[in-house]
Formats: sequence, structure tokens, C-alpha cells
Amino acid sequence: MNRWAEIVVTRSRWVLAVVLLIVLAAGAWGVGVFGKLSGTGYYVAGSEAVQVQEIIYDNFGSQTADIIAMYTAPEGRTLDDIRGDVEQTLQEFSDDVPTTSISTYWTAPPPMNQLLISTDQRKVAASIILAPDSGVTSANFDAALEKLEVPGLEAQFAGNTVVGVEFTHTLERDLIIAEAIAVPVTLVLLVLIFGGVVAASVPVFVGVLSIFSSLATLRLLSTVTEVSSYALNITSLIGLGLAIDYGLFIVSRFREELASGAETAVATKRTMLTAGRTVMFSGALLICAFAGMLVFPQAVLRSLGLGAMASVFSAAVLSLTAVPAVLALLGPRINSWTWDRDASARGEARARRFWGGVVTRVVQRPAIIAIVITAGLLVIATPVAKAAFGEIEYTALPESSQARAATQTLLDDFSSTGNGATLVLRGADGQPPAPDQVRAVTREIAGVDGIAQTVTVGQQGDVLVLQALYAQGVDGTARASAITDELRGIEPPGETELLVGGSRALVDDANSAVADALPWMITIMVVSTLVLLFLAFGSVVLPIKAVLMAGLSLAATFGVLTWVFQLGHGASLLGVVPNALEPTFVVLILAVVFGLSTDYEVFLMSRMVEARAAGATTVEAVREGTARTGRVVTAAALLLIVVTGAFTISGLSIMRFLGVGMIVALIIDATIVRMLLVPSLVKLMGEANWWAPEWMKGVHAKIGIGH
Repeated sequence: MNRWAEIVVTRSRWVLAVVLLIVLAAGAWGVGVFGKLSGTGYYVAGSEAVQVQEIIYDNFGSQTADIIAMYTAPEGRTLDDIRGDVEQTLQEFSDDVPTTSISTYWTAPPPMNQLLISTDQRKVAASIILAPDSGVTSANFDAALEKLEVPGLEAQFAGNTVVGVEFTHTLERDLIIAEAIAVPVTLVLLVLIFGGVVAASVPVFVGVLSIFSSLATLRLLSTVTEVSSYALNITSLIGLGLAIDYGLFIVSRFREELASGAETAVATKRTMLTAGRTVMFSGALLICAFAGMLVFPQAVLRSLGLGAMASVFSAAVLSLTAVPAVLALLGPRINSWTWDRDASARGEARARRFWGGVVTRVVQRPAIIAIVITAGLLVIATPVAKAAFGEIEYTALPESSQARAATQTLLDDFSSTGNGATLVLRGADGQPPAPDQVRAVTREIAGVDGIAQTVTVGQQGDVLVLQALYAQGVDGTARASAITDELRGIEPPGETELLVGGSRALVDDANSAVADALPWMITIMVVSTLVLLFLAFGSVVLPIKAVLMAGLSLAATFGVLTWVFQLGHGASLLGVVPNALEPTFVVLILAVVFGLSTDYEVFLMSRMVEARAAGATTVEAVREGTARTGRVVTAAALLLIVVTGAFTISGLSIMRFLGVGMIVALIIDATIVRMLLVPSLVKLMGEANWWAPEWMKGVHAKIGIGH
């Protein structure tokens, strides 16, 4: 770090020019990621449900409708009256767009054709499976749907692909809106915090660079793995928020060094060796937190983890290159363009008096404060006991969404969505299953409550595929999962093999995989954090306390999320439909909040350790650390709330879940936990805070990061 600080100070123009050239060029290339995002990757390769999916595809091709087009007969006309117009449109569509199959009420064999007519006989549906070489992509999907419009008829379009594309388009629009709001609002807040435009512009400058870097990162990842459409919003906004936060810490320390009378070069070097080292260490902690996401088998979770890791790395690198280079060039001009040159100094003095007064009162009654806050957060966390994993439903789309409205029509007006459990019965020794074996399995299926009927999808070689259709009202409920379990409990006759899949089984297998991998993720996060914090502080107690505080913040955060988004208290105010928690975003919030919690712990404790090393007592170190970091930590949390809180304006309820989760976690962690609970616990533990066995002190003396 000493050598790098010297390079930045002596070659600041070159450093800044090289960084700008690389980041802008990479960002221009990264714009191409918009056409490469995936809406898949949620399921577990090798699971029973995926095996069923692969067997069916290999033997029969795709059997899942990409588009379900629904046409309503106008008043005074019957379905037979509109048949000619509908079939002509479907034929023209098939001529223009390669399809694997198109089935309608008039062409599908019984009893499948009954699934394609509404219960009131006013609507007819067409099930369309696109060919692999159809050329239909997210970018031109709307144009393809327009070709299915029938003049004079009301048309609605549902189906997995329709809903998936709507999710992707909504996410892309949300990202543009969120960044358009977050960047200027953040700039205004920074101007108020710093009391000047130039100082405020530096963190925003590096934040904008991080957006370009995030695009390039995702484009690079898309060449080697699936990249979820959610990754675009999440990595961009996390990168933006962290880059601004890191810029805030570094600029604040630089101005502090200048105020102490240091020359520009000396102030820049000191800033790099203090705030810069802390930023580097903070980035390492967050990367370790996101690394825990790599243990999950789902491609979507791995892509989010890799994208988040790369965004943190980019934010840290930019903060340790572009920011100090700009500071070395600006020097005292960092305080330019201000309405009052003393505004920032007065604000800092007020903040130190305020937080100094708070911590003074805290250390006078540390036991009472620690007990009250801990008990209160545990009470807030109690709804977690009722938390359950679910899936991303069509109801996560905004109420104005045409895909959501069409899916609701399909559920309300048709006797069945065609969904159900899909069963593969494989005969022994390469022979097809015998008729009596098929009848035996079919009887067992019919005995399962919630199954309306069983139809044969097809037979090829030794494989027979059956579809156990749900009764109306079963699809999308907990009963569907229970049905999967009961079907998997059927003993196949003779030496046949029975596999159970279907859309619900795919989700259940994926959720089970998340539950199985979650302890490994937590272990990775906790162990890596304990090791890194020990290397930073040389204490055994401080890392353990940091992990426990992060766990307490997480418990309270998920308590609030469960209470609102699953149990439904206040859900209508947010415009969301209560549902079980989607595991992808549970894992993401877990990683982000744990990382940020330990992150803020580092910024607070590093100043305490710095004061302690200068000869302060434990109480003095607590007061000094809290007074000096209180303003910057709460300001950083406020800025990150603005950036990640932009998720709450999304039309997707699942993004609102993420936004609310971040806001709640940051408020709890950066104020209640970090500024009140941590100082009270440090005071209670006294000299024990700094304890470590002698052999561990020797290890820290040799390889400690804080040296």
C-alpha cells in the first residue's frame, strides 16, 4: 500500500487517464449484455424434476407452451364463428415464425382440448411452442406477439416465456429509472454532507464509473455462464452504492488530513494508508460474503454471486485508483464550490459532539442498553419462525402488466392451466412398460387428492410420459407440493422406474437444494470473516462479536420481511401480493447484509483500534471511534439506502422485497447496532476486547493486515 500510494501521488494524471480509458472502453463493450441476459438457471441440474424434463425433451421435444394465446368471442358471436379468423392468424404466424407445435381447442385431441376452452365457452386458447431456431428473442418478442393479434377480437397472451420476457423488460426499465433517480439524489445529499460541490462530485464520479464496470463484468460473465436478468440491476446498483460509500470514506479522511495541516501529497498518502487500507479490507470481507453464494447448484445464484463479487472488486479498485488520483490533483481545491467554507467543518464538529454525547451516555449504562436493544431486535425477528421458501410468481409483475392479467385470466376462466405433475414411467431392460403396469400407476395417481385427471402425453421406446393434471385451485398452492411428495411415494410396479417432475417439482427441488446449501454458505461467510477480522485487529473477541452482531441484524431484517411480504401485514401499502419468500433473494440479502454489517464494523472498530494503539483506554477508544465515524457511517448508510432503496420503485414486487430488506437492514445496522449496541458491548467487555492467545498474537504480528 505504501508503494501504491507513492505511485498515485507522483503519477496521478497517468493513473487517472489509464483508469478512465479502461473503464469507459469496457463499459462501451459491456452495453452488449442487454441482449445476453437469461431468465433461466433457477433449477438444479441432476435433480429428479430436471431428469424428467430432459427425458421428455430428448424423446418428444419441448412440451411446455411458450405462448398461450387466448381469444374472446365478441358479443353475439360464438367460438365457431371466430374459428376461421383465429386459425388463419395462427397459420400466418407459423409461416413467419418457426414453431414446434400449435394446438387449439379445435385441433387438440380429447381430453386435452377441454383445457383450451374457458368454462363459460366464451374464450378459446392456443398453445404455441416455438422452435429452437425460431429467432424469437427478448428484444423482438413483442413484435412476435403482435403477429398473433386477430382483428376484431380481444387477445391476451400468457405462458412461461411471455411472463419471463415481461420480467426482463421490466428489470431493464427499472434499472434506467433507478439510476436516473439515485445518482442526482445522491449528489445532492453529498453536497449537503460535504458542504461543497467538488467534494461531493468525487464519490459520484467513481460511482458512475462503477456502472460502466458492472456492465463490462456481466458481459464478460455471459461468455462463460448464464447471467440472470436480475444480475443487471443488482450488480449495477450494489456497485454504484459501494463505490459512492468508499469514495465518501476516502474523501472524508483526506479532508480530515488536510484540515490537520498536511500537504496534499502527505494527506493523500495518509488517506491511502488509513481509509484506503480499510476500503481494501472491506472489499475483501464483502467478496468473501458473496463467495458463499457459489456453493449453490443453481446457475442464477452463482451468476449473482460472481456479479456481486466483481462489482465489489471494481468499486474497491476504482476507489483505490481513481479517487486518490483525483484527490492528489485537486489538493485543497477539494473544498471548492461551497456556499460556506466552514460549513463542513462545523457539521463535522456538531456530529462529533452529538455522537460523542451519545456514546458517553451509552457507556454510563452499557448493560441496560445492550439488553434492551438485543431483546427488541429478537422480538422483531420472531416472524422468521414462520418463514417458508416459495417461488417468483406472475403476481410479482406490476398490476398494469398484460402478462400478469393474461395469466390471471387463464387461472380464473379455464378449468385447468394444463399444469400438473409430469411422470415418466420407464420400462425394464429397454422394453416399454406393460399395459397392466401403466394401469396400476394410473390408479395410484387417481387416488391422490387434488388430481383432476391423468392423460398420456406419449410413448417412445421404453419411456411413457403421463400428465397428472391439477384440479382447479390447486396450482400455485402448498397442496401442489404435497401432491409431488405423494406421487414420489408411489411404488413403481415390477422393475419399472417412476420419476416425478413438472413445474412445481422443479421449484421444490430447487428450494430443497437452497436449504441444503445454506449452512455451507453461512459457514464460508462466518469462517472467512473471523479470519480476516483477526488479521485486521489481532483480537479473537472482536471478530466473534462482529459475526454475532451481523446475525442479529439479519434476524431482525428477515423478521420484518417475513411479517410484510409473507404474512401480509402492510403488503397492500407496498402494492405486493403476500407470498412465501423467494430463496434467490433471501440468499442475496443474506450475503449483502452480512457483508455490509461486518463492513461497517470494520470502519468503526478500525478507528477504535487506532485510538487504542495510540494509548487510549477502552472507554476513550470507544468514544473516539464512535465520535469520528458516527457521521460518516450513518451518511454512508443513508447514501446506500438511496441507491438500493431505488429497488422499491420497481414494478416487480420481488425487487421491492430486496429494496425494503436493504433499507431495514441498513437502518438497523448503521444506527441501532453499530452506534449503540456495539459501543455498549465494547464497554462491557473492557480489556477482553483485545484478547488473543499468545501464539495467535505472534501470527498477527507476522501477517496481520493492519501493519
